[in-house]
Amino acid sequence: MNADLDFEALAHEQRRTLLLALLESNPQDAGFESPTGHSVLTDAEQREQIEMFHIHLPKLEDHGYIEWNEETGQIVKGPQFDEIRPLLECIASDDAE
Repeated sequence: MNADLDFEALAHEQRRTLLLALLESNPQDAGFESPTGHSVLTDAEQREQIEMFHIHLPKLEDHGYIEWNEETGQIVKGPQFDEIRPLLECIASDDAE
């Protein structure tokens, strides 16, 4: 277990939300359109999608917490997901209270 990587992965709300969703249901849809998509988004929504596509998903995949198919947008638990599971379960139980 590398606590620094685990805490880095959980530090950003978008990454934390995605990992918590995977804890409950595997697989997940990336839930965003390509940054070149033609949907009408606010600037903030567009910025979030670009950050997810270019920063958050690649970071989680590099750490092995997820496997992400860029073409289909499907995200599944990665080979290192179980390393972060205890922290996610702790967060999930705190949110349920």
